[in-house]
Amino acid sequence: QGGPPPVILTVFKAQNLRLCLLILLHRINKNNQLLQLKQDVESCYFAAQTMKMKIQMSFFELPPETHIALRDSLLSHIQSLKDLSPIIVTQLALAIADLALQMASWKGCVHTLIEKYSNDVSSMTFLIEILTVLPEEVHSRSLRIGANRRTEIIEDLAYYSSTVVTLLMTCVEKSGSNEKMLIKVFRCLGSWFNLGVLDSNFMANNQLLMVLFQVLQRHETSTNLHEAASDCVCSALYAIENVDTHMPLALQLFQGVLTLETAYHMAVAREDLDKVLNYCRIFTELCETFLETTVRSPGQGMGDLRTLELLLICAGHPQYEVVEISFNFWYRLGENLYKTNDPALHGIFRPYIQRLLHGLARHCQLDPDHEGIPEDTDDFGEFRMRVSDLVKDVIFLVGSMECFSQLYSTLKEGNPPWEVTEAVLFIMAAIAKSVDPENNPTLTEVLEQVVLLPETVHIAVRYTSIELVGEMSEVVDRNPRFLDPVLNYLMKGLREKTLASVAAKAIHNICSVCRDHMAQHFQGLLDIARALDSFALTTEAAVGLLKGTALVLARLPLEKIAECLSDLCAVQVMALKKLLSQDPRNGKAADPTVWLDRLAVIFRHTNPIVENGQTHPCQKVIQEIWPVLSETLNTHQADNRIVERCCRCLRFAVRCVGKGSASLLQPLVTQMVSVYQVYPHSCFLYLGSILVDEYGMEEGCRQGLLDMLQALCMPTFQLLEQTNGLRNHPDTVDDLFRLATRFVQRSPVTLLSSGIVVHIIQCAIAATTLDHRDANCSVMKFVRDLIHTGVSNDHEDDFELRKQLIGQAMGQHGQQLVTQLMHTCCFCLPPYTLPDVAEVLWEIMVFDRPTFCRWLENALKGLPKETSGGAVTVTHKQLTDFHKQVTSLAPVMYWAVRTTRCSALRS
Repeated sequence: QGGPPPVILTVFKAQNLRLCLLILLHRINKNNQLLQLKQDVESCYFAAQTMKMKIQMSFFELPPETHIALRDSLLSHIQSLKDLSPIIVTQLALAIADLALQMASWKGCVHTLIEKYSNDVSSMTFLIEILTVLPEEVHSRSLRIGANRRTEIIEDLAYYSSTVVTLLMTCVEKSGSNEKMLIKVFRCLGSWFNLGVLDSNFMANNQLLMVLFQVLQRHETSTNLHEAASDCVCSALYAIENVDTHMPLALQLFQGVLTLETAYHMAVAREDLDKVLNYCRIFTELCETFLETTVRSPGQGMGDLRTLELLLICAGHPQYEVVEISFNFWYRLGENLYKTNDPALHGIFRPYIQRLLHGLARHCQLDPDHEGIPEDTDDFGEFRMRVSDLVKDVIFLVGSMECFSQLYSTLKEGNPPWEVTEAVLFIMAAIAKSVDPENNPTLTEVLEQVVLLPETVHIAVRYTSIELVGEMSEVVDRNPRFLDPVLNYLMKGLREKTLASVAAKAIHNICSVCRDHMAQHFQGLLDIARALDSFALTTEAAVGLLKGTALVLARLPLEKIAECLSDLCAVQVMALKKLLSQDPRNGKAADPTVWLDRLAVIFRHTNPIVENGQTHPCQKVIQEIWPVLSETLNTHQADNRIVERCCRCLRFAVRCVGKGSASLLQPLVTQMVSVYQVYPHSCFLYLGSILVDEYGMEEGCRQGLLDMLQALCMPTFQLLEQTNGLRNHPDTVDDLFRLATRFVQRSPVTLLSSGIVVHIIQCAIAATTLDHRDANCSVMKFVRDLIHTGVSNDHEDDFELRKQLIGQAMGQHGQQLVTQLMHTCCFCLPPYTLPDVAEVLWEIMVFDRPTFCRWLENALKGLPKETSGGAVTVTHKQLTDFHKQVTSLAPVMYWAVRTTRCSALRS
């Protein structure tokens, strides 16, 4: 009954391990044989790739005495197969690189390889391939080599970096104009730049830099070689981002890139777009690298503003893909200047931003022969959206009002073609919200003129003008005399197929901002909502219109809200009833999600102000709608997508009326539990958390909610206990611990006193290894909040009882929890999750520091100290220092180091 005795289990595990080891060695030998046979490219590629994967993932299983033989075998294979196929050489090079990084006994691998193969011209191809992938693999997440070994490797590579560069220069001299060799050399050099181990002084005076720029300056350079050289220069510029510590190399690169302007113009003249894009990448990387220098000392030294001129030259290229490359730099420049808040400095950069905006407006122009509305989803549409975002980020340097007025004057004073008008309106729409609407005659004039646009103008102009009106909703709010003409203009668009969705979005914006003014137009909004499907709207636009209507509804007098809400919901409820009345034997049941989503958005945004003691005006309507929602849920209980929409709708209904939904609590919980036993949809757990949040502090509801939790937990645990259950059902993990956390927050003693809490804690400990962002966050929050209930003396009467119950739980699970957290930090979780782990550890320490110190010491002692390759993963001093750092923190210090603390452990 209790399972096999420990001795038998140990023997079984040992036999299992030997079996796995034999299988691994057998597979490696089989791959060796495949490579030796050299039957064909496919079989050799399969063997080489398999060998690489085994070394990456299973190297720790190999006995140390086999490492040297494996290394020699791989070197022999790559030498014998070097002429068969480049992809095989790459796979074997990766295998050798991964082996070198994990095999601590292979000292000075770079020196060994260069010494062995550099004098053989035929071996140079695979030697450079190994030297290329070796730096790339140092930070590979596939190799769990640890920070100590990684530091040792980087120091070793830095020591031999000048030898590698000298080898590459020798290759260039010997190969002459051999294009393939030059591409390999530039790729390899870029790889070493990316690792950041090349000596700046050495590289500044090295002939390879001169060769790089010579290749980029020649117009006859092939596309592939040009791309390789460009990549290398970009890597070099990225490597010296801390310019002050790399001054000699920074100066050489700065001067070298400035010499490429002529080559750029030549590429433009020859219509060589690939090279133009490469040059723009280099210019952008130059500007990004010297950004701080440029802002700190504009026009001086390496803050030379010719760098910005290069980007503006690129912005003048007719292809929008070119200027798009530079967007991140302009965003960073705007952010940097915004933080400095220096008007004089802003004045220096203003002319450059003005020229940029002019160029962007031109790039946003549609083709003169374009028909129909602007597309949002194609490449050009996405480019325009990025332009809109960039304009919003940098407009403060020019001045929103000044720019808006200048744009308007181009339309007012001239008679531009329709495509120019549309592009100008598009940019105006991007900045409209940032213009102060108070007493602004230009804005009111623009609004007045736009709503008077005739229907004969190009459809794209009308489309963008409607977008502009929607963005000017604050102007309408401050000038209510425009409300009627604006709504009339938008209604014309709503009736046209191509303009309906953008007009609906604009009406939604007007409703959101002008709620009080729109109350008088509620009947009109209700009429639109009733006839929603008669308009050619996207799903998003239709939902947006209902959202706007609900926002206005919430501003009506309380006595009118119930009737108006009932009218607004009636269309959706009738549609659901019609679907439910259909005979399922006639075929597949119709999809109710459209109507459920519409009801959800209505409930979500109908939030009237209700004083204490007043009956919520929406309560009666939701009680009337509940039977339809319940039947819909029952009918479609096997369909996860529809059930999710039902639960979402019910969630917002409960949130809408709060405690007013008490009459629904028992039937809703009963139905949730009943369906969940058969179909464990995780959305029921989430809906349960909403109910606990609303009613968990009500004495009369606590036991019922606990019964609900226990009933939902049993099927959940069965699901998660399956093979890979946690990994296969992250949504269930996420929603389960949201529910448990709500219980901790609303009624901790109820949960802690129950028998289910032990199982939930055990599940939480197991789930700490899950690297799913949301699920892991929910697990950590549950554990943190659970322990915190025993720490926080919030003057509640039950604090001592909570503290006692938490003490019992920690006495039972504390050591296991701390050990698991240490293990997950080191081996399972990505870095972004570590702050959450740190907060859990902090709460444990605050609860019982002496016991936590002992638990942490035991957990650290259990960590592996050395890899199978002989590398030291962590020293005794590092463990001691980490233990001291964590356990000696005072509360004030904690917040300063919480993010880095677990990162230190990973190291």
